[in-house]
Amino acid sequence: MKVYRNISEVGFIENAVVTTGTFDGVHLGHQKIIHRLNEVAESVSGQSVVFTFFPHPRMVLYPDDYSLQLLSTLEEKIGLLEKAGVQHLIIHPFDRAFSKLSSIEFVRDVLVNKLRVKKLVIGYNHQFGRNREGTYKHLKEFSPVYGFEVEEIPAKDVDNVNISSTKIREALNKGEVKVASAFLGRPYELSGVVVEGNKLGRTMGFPTANIFVNDKHKMIPADGVYAVRVLLENEQYKGMLNIGFGPTVQFSEKKIEVHLFNFSGDIYNKKVKVEFIEKLRDEKNFGSVEKLKEQLIKDAEIAQKI
Repeated sequence: MKVYRNISEVGFIENAVVTTGTFDGVHLGHQKIIHRLNEVAESVSGQSVVFTFFPHPRMVLYPDDYSLQLLSTLEEKIGLLEKAGVQHLIIHPFDRAFSKLSSIEFVRDVLVNKLRVKKLVIGYNHQFGRNREGTYKHLKEFSPVYGFEVEEIPAKDVDNVNISSTKIREALNKGEVKVASAFLGRPYELSGVVVEGNKLGRTMGFPTANIFVNDKHKMIPADGVYAVRVLLENEQYKGMLNIGFGPTVQFSEKKIEVHLFNFSGDIYNKKVKVEFIEKLRDEKNFGSVEKLKEQLIKDAEIAQKI
C-alpha cells in the first residue's frame, strides 16, 4: 500500500476507484465498503484509493471539545487499511480552508482534477463538503458532467456506518469489549509504551507493565479488569489488564496495567499492543492487599480459561 501525506504527493493512478471518509476504527461497515472498492477496482483494471484526513475534522472545527474519542490512532488506521487490501491511502491535512470546500469544489478539484477518479464508491448516507452538504444525489448529478461513475452501497450491506461506530463507543464505555469486537470484526486494541510504575504488583506475585497511551483522543474502555492478548516484539502473550485508580491501593491517577502470564523480563520503554478479549469484573476496594491478592489469583485463573 502506498501512503501519501498530502494529495499533492499523488502521481497518476490508472483508473482510480475512490472512496472517502474518516474510517475511524475500520469496522465491519468500513470493511464492506473497502471490499467492494477493491472488487470494482479489479473489474476495471484499476487501483483502489482511500482518501481520508488528519487530524480528525472535529479536532479542527471544534478545538475546545476534548470529548472526542477515536477508535483508532492514525498509525492503527494505516495498518488496518493496508490489511484490508487498499492500494493507495491518501491522508490529506484537514484544516479550516479544506473544511470550507463546497461539495462541487471537492468533487471537481480533488476527485476529478487531482485523482482523475473513474468510479466513486461510497457508503449509505455518506455526506461530504462544507457543512456536509454533499450527498449521493449531488454525486449522481455531478458524475455525468465530470465523467465518472458513482456507486452507493445500500444501508443493509453497510450496516449503517455511523450507527455502528456509535454502538462501538457505547459498548466500550460500558466495558462490553465482546460487543465492540463483534462490530469491529476483531478485538478492540490499543497501543502504548511501557513506563515505570510503583512496582506494587510484583510484591503480590503479579508484576505489571504500566502502559502509556500517547494519543489523548484514543478511546480507553471502561475501568475494570480484562482478559487480554498482548503483542510484544512480535511475540504474543496472554494476560490480564486493569484500567482505573486501584481503589484498594489508591493510585493518584488512572492507570492501565497489564500482567503477562508466563513472562519475565524487562520491558520498560518497549511498545506493546493490547487486544481486549473479555471483561472479568469492575474495579473494587477489597479492603486489604492480601484480599486483593486472593482476587488476582482468581482473576488469573478465569482469564487463562477465557
